[in-house]
Amino acid sequence: MTQADTSNRRIVLAERPQGLPDDDTLRLEQTDIPTAGAGEMLLRTVYLSLDPYMRGRMNDAKSYAEPVKLGEVMTGQVVAQVVTSDVKGFAEGDYVLSGSGWQDYAVSNGDQVLNLGADPANPSWALGIMGMPGYTAYAGLLKIGEPKAGETVVVAAASGPVGATVGQIAKLKGCRVVGVAGGAEKCAHVVDNLGFDACIDHKADDFAAQLKGACPDGIDVYFENVGGKVLYGVLPLLNPFARMPVCGMVAWYNLPGLPDGPDMGPVIMGTILRMKVKVQGFIIFDSFGPETYKEFAAEMTGWLADGKVKYKEQVVQGLENAPEAFMDMLEGRSFGKMVVKV
Repeated sequence: MTQADTSNRRIVLAERPQGLPDDDTLRLEQTDIPTAGAGEMLLRTVYLSLDPYMRGRMNDAKSYAEPVKLGEVMTGQVVAQVVTSDVKGFAEGDYVLSGSGWQDYAVSNGDQVLNLGADPANPSWALGIMGMPGYTAYAGLLKIGEPKAGETVVVAAASGPVGATVGQIAKLKGCRVVGVAGGAEKCAHVVDNLGFDACIDHKADDFAAQLKGACPDGIDVYFENVGGKVLYGVLPLLNPFARMPVCGMVAWYNLPGLPDGPDMGPVIMGTILRMKVKVQGFIIFDSFGPETYKEFAAEMTGWLADGKVKYKEQVVQGLENAPEAFMDMLEGRSFGKMVVKV
């Protein structure tokens, strides 16, 4: 079933998953195309972003945003094209960044929609390196991690869109950068193509020992994306006054309860106390002011133009394949920023 101009495909949350989402979690529906009224515009989705935070929005739990309701279109950022417009500043054919979710068409009044222009060079990049993941990496590392030249920065999920960007920015700031990724291919990409000093495979039996060997002077900044065994391997290596920006815990997102094994809470909190570690969680949408975004957009545009930052994108074809791609991403089978060409 491909995108058409006579109907609207939409993927809705069919049930709340217990653990990893499965084939029953999301449901593909077909409805009429919505009609834009006065002061509104009709948007046709071109690219859909898939991101780990979406797993948390499937839970009926208190968080920084309301959970997706059962039967409601799954949340997500998209790059869309304007079909018709009665909104000032938006014309037919313009590309926009919107929160329209997992569907072909949506109506908007222009609120919280960014116009990307009629002919952006890389429209899908607004969902990645020039969008939420890139901004998350930039602000989390520089405003919370505060890396200094000569320090050691460790980055979890180093081949993903956030981690890859964090590491490259840290190198630009003069740091020793050690990545953590899953598998030899990803680790080779992180070192050979992104310029990290080392990358450790978290699947290795001796992961903790390899990480210690790659960080002979300890760890000054740990950019946390995953939790789990990676966090446990990092804790003994943290230096006094280390900083830990926390933007994700993907290793624990699908747990129905507490992790198996011993309670690591005392170890985590004890290390934070003894090493005087600054740990700060953040949500990019509301943790920083507009001046930080302007700073990011200007610097990242320059870095990309000069070839100082490289970007890898994995494009999945077809909205109907989004649920499977989403599960692949949660289980570490994606490589780079994952987007769906709708």
